[in-house]
Amino acid sequence: MGETITEKILARAAGKRSVEAGEFIEAEVDLAMSHDNTFLVSKIFREIREKNMVWNPDRVVVVLDHRSPANSIKTAEMHKDIRGFVEIHHIKNFYDVGEGICHQVVSEKGFVYPGMLIVGTDSHTTTYGAFGAFATGIGATDMAMVWSTGRLWLKVPKTLRFNISGKPGRYVMARDIILHIISRVGVDGANYRSCEFYGDTIKGMSIDGRMCIANQAVEMGVKAAIIPPDKKTFDYLKSRVHGLFKSVYADDDAVYEKNFDFDISDLEPQVACPHKIDNVKPISRVVGLDVDQAVLGSCTNGRLEDIAIAAEILKGKTISKNVRMIVSPASRSVYLQCIEYGYIQILMKAGAVLVNPGCGPCLGIHQGVIASGERVVSSTSRNFRGRMGSPDAEIYLASPATVAASALRGKITDPREI
Repeated sequence: MGETITEKILARAAGKRSVEAGEFIEAEVDLAMSHDNTFLVSKIFREIREKNMVWNPDRVVVVLDHRSPANSIKTAEMHKDIRGFVEIHHIKNFYDVGEGICHQVVSEKGFVYPGMLIVGTDSHTTTYGAFGAFATGIGATDMAMVWSTGRLWLKVPKTLRFNISGKPGRYVMARDIILHIISRVGVDGANYRSCEFYGDTIKGMSIDGRMCIANQAVEMGVKAAIIPPDKKTFDYLKSRVHGLFKSVYADDDAVYEKNFDFDISDLEPQVACPHKIDNVKPISRVVGLDVDQAVLGSCTNGRLEDIAIAAEILKGKTISKNVRMIVSPASRSVYLQCIEYGYIQILMKAGAVLVNPGCGPCLGIHQGVIASGERVVSSTSRNFRGRMGSPDAEIYLASPATVAASALRGKITDPREI
């Protein structure tokens, strides 16, 4: 019987010839990532390990991004504590305020490659599956144990296969495709499953698009989301990853719990309406709703491709006087590229507000908190009640193209009309 990518990666990590779905294993972790919640992880780590050191500081990456720069005295003290901890434990892979969002930074800096087992104290750690890795989010206590031992127990998940075909139409982006998939599967339709994505649509996607797919797959409840590596993957990694790695692919006779087939040839832009991410509607059903704020950024859609499409739509135009448009590139590197290509100038001349790379607006922590009764259209990751500010506000999730078009018109707008 053939094996899936997930089963092969986890068997290797567990030091076994093979594993089966439902089996409990103890696996060796290849990379452990945490962000501002490193403060909590380090507190637990100190309690269980006292004066002992982190098991392997070279395999630990810490990125300050959620409350970056510090939004309160309490956060500033937490950041100070984290800086002291990484110094004591010789964690050189530390990225302070301003470097960017953890998932973008970890990928850009070459910490991710095919076949890895990666854990992170953030649910959107599944993003790294875009490079053929098994990557999943864990809690602070589990991470403290990983820091202590380098190992983690988990149950081997069943695997779902998604076959995506068709060429997307103009201004239909990866975000529209994954929102459509989530609407069909549901927020709990893939609980504790690993998903593998195949098809000519996926092959045609850029790395930015694939990261969006793997990132948002967690909103279906997945444990991991994996896209098999190909030439685009290797081209992205060749200047970043130094050393050898072995790509992992599913066997032709691999057994999947279920197969899903999607043809997106005629798909129109999609919008996730309040207050659930699977409450997705074609944009034609929500066009015309007034918006107060438009947000472009986050670990989901703050990459170069995303900002480029917004700049294309807004070039030479002015956003609505009734809209506050906030743009946050996913990393310092993306920000610099956007400056080089002139995207930042275009967005600022259009009336957008540029903020530093980070998670602030997405979490409703700072840099764009929304008030009661307001409506926001956003390329961020979630639209739960109160996610971006007041629980009496409404969050509509959409692609960067839709966000830019909506900011321009002051109401939810089909970008194909621009």
